[in-house]
Amino acid sequence: MTSNPRHLLTLLDLNKDELLTIVRNANFLKANRHKDHLRELLNGKVLAMFFEKSSTRTRVSFEAGMSQLGGSALFLSTKDTQFGRGEPICDAAKVISSMVDIVMMRTFKQADIEEFAEHSKVPVINGLSDDFHPCQLLADIQTFMEFRGTLEGQTVAWIGDGNNMCQSWIHASMLLDFDLKIACPEGFEPNQQLTSLAKDRVTISQSPQTAARGANLVTTDVFASMGQEDQRQLRLTQFSDFKVDHNLMSLAAEGALFMHCLPAHRNEEVTGELLEDESISVVWDEAENRLHAQKALMLFLLQVPNFN
Repeated sequence: MTSNPRHLLTLLDLNKDELLTIVRNANFLKANRHKDHLRELLNGKVLAMFFEKSSTRTRVSFEAGMSQLGGSALFLSTKDTQFGRGEPICDAAKVISSMVDIVMMRTFKQADIEEFAEHSKVPVINGLSDDFHPCQLLADIQTFMEFRGTLEGQTVAWIGDGNNMCQSWIHASMLLDFDLKIACPEGFEPNQQLTSLAKDRVTISQSPQTAARGANLVTTDVFASMGQEDQRQLRLTQFSDFKVDHNLMSLAAEGALFMHCLPAHRNEEVTGELLEDESISVVWDEAENRLHAQKALMLFLLQVPNFN
């Protein structure tokens, strides 16, 4: 890699054209997943995957994606590496990036990913932090465009916690020019500085009904994210009016979709009936698209040309 590799630490590391190119390439990879020439694109390349937080979809999609493109992936838990014994992030970044071709990190502090990237010789991908989840947004954007076309000029409703997913949706609204209506309990709003940057695109209320009314997409997440388990019961009480169900979806625009990044807690943030209603819910396609979107992202960051 060059001395200045491209990273994906937040969605804003991409411009609009780059984001849409990745989505188009993800669709191509999905449609042509069994083509032999795609299985050699990352031949000999190695992805290092660091996990401070537990994972299902992120680990499987990145590991399977590298394998399907001809590369390999290393699973590294912070508990089983020198990270867990206090090795400085900058030292680890210098050493590890001299041995692998690309890095994915799933951790608590966004600052840790940013520090690693600052000292890395190879691309670094944010696989999730407390602040942002850009890889999930790539899959979500791909899924909406797959079913309904462009997000530009549409309305997205976020119902629930102003968490990393909500904040990445704010970034997406800035890049793709759609309106984002956020509904969350008082005290659980997304970062105020971030919402100020997107004030022409983002509105915040404490009413799920206000947010959902006329929306083309309604999306949510668990009410207590990883690291917030001790707040779970308190949050369930505070978020009791923010469950997404068929009644709430009836306020959305005709043909509106429902998304959830999973895992879902049925009958907490979403009813089981809505989650399984394939006329509205596209959560399973959304989950699969993590694989294809991340494959396209890795090819983009590794500057693999002319594969489609």
